[in-house]
Amino acid sequence: MRRCALFLVALALAAGCGQQPPPAPQAAPAASAGPVSPALSITDPHGRTVKLERKPVRVVCLTGLCDDMLVELGLTPTATTTPKLLSRPDYLGAEGAKVPVIPGGFGGEDVAEIAEARPDLVIGLAGVHDQLRAAVEKFAPLWLVEVKSYEESIGYLRAMATLTGRGAEQAAAEQRFRAKVEQGRARAEAAGLKDKPALAMYGGTSIGVNTTDDVLGDFLSGFFSYPWPSKGGGFETAQAYSIEEILAKAPQIIFIQSFTFGPDARTVTDTYRNNPVWKQVPAVASGKVFEVQPELWASGRGTRAFGLILEEALAKAAG
Repeated sequence: MRRCALFLVALALAAGCGQQPPPAPQAAPAASAGPVSPALSITDPHGRTVKLERKPVRVVCLTGLCDDMLVELGLTPTATTTPKLLSRPDYLGAEGAKVPVIPGGFGGEDVAEIAEARPDLVIGLAGVHDQLRAAVEKFAPLWLVEVKSYEESIGYLRAMATLTGRGAEQAAAEQRFRAKVEQGRARAEAAGLKDKPALAMYGGTSIGVNTTDDVLGDFLSGFFSYPWPSKGGGFETAQAYSIEEILAKAPQIIFIQSFTFGPDARTVTDTYRNNPVWKQVPAVASGKVFEVQPELWASGRGTRAFGLILEEALAKAAG
């Protein structure tokens, strides 16, 4: 259960190189939503149908994919649960810090606060926010999303663009992202990274591995050797690799998302620094262990986040 709780915290965190800052997105207007349109119906990558009476202009984000999509489309969430993601300079920067934050734990957000934001649409995570549906849908539609691959991230972006009338922005964002992926593959091949075992892992009170059944692990497997299949079962077992099992697969590059709370919290690197087994892992012995920001690597799950993760991963691997 501790691993399950840690996984949910990872998804909820929001504190997702070398590129110019994105243009300032347009804030969603405070005016009432547009006229009724029969065209506002989409089917998302997992077959869920979303039908709206009018174009949404006030969107509350309970999961980072929502924030990522809106920023890609040049829009700003009405309220969020991932303020650290939004306030990154490669998202909204200082403007992101002005977006109201919905209080409450992940999956247990304050419904009254959501209602207070007067949303036209609320976007949450499937398997986490299902229990909020009855309460939320008294005042707004609830769209539950889930991402298994970056192609699904693109699919969700297209769906959001249809709902918001942002087709041109979506096409430009998708083109930028696909270009990054192709360039990344070429860089990885030139650097021989497909022959170098890499690992993305996370930790707090315990550790887990982003397996190939996880969207982050699946994404990284396109650029590195990534020998981390799911172990099956629930979250307690699927991603539960021990330090000894990590050593056996001998990763040469490790990316760590440390979930730390409070001034005395320790990163995974600090926690295992003196562990004799950890010291034998090739990435540790060669100094190729990198602490990365959980708000990006664990929360974004959209095209902007994956593009930034790719740039960071390749730069660190080549450094």
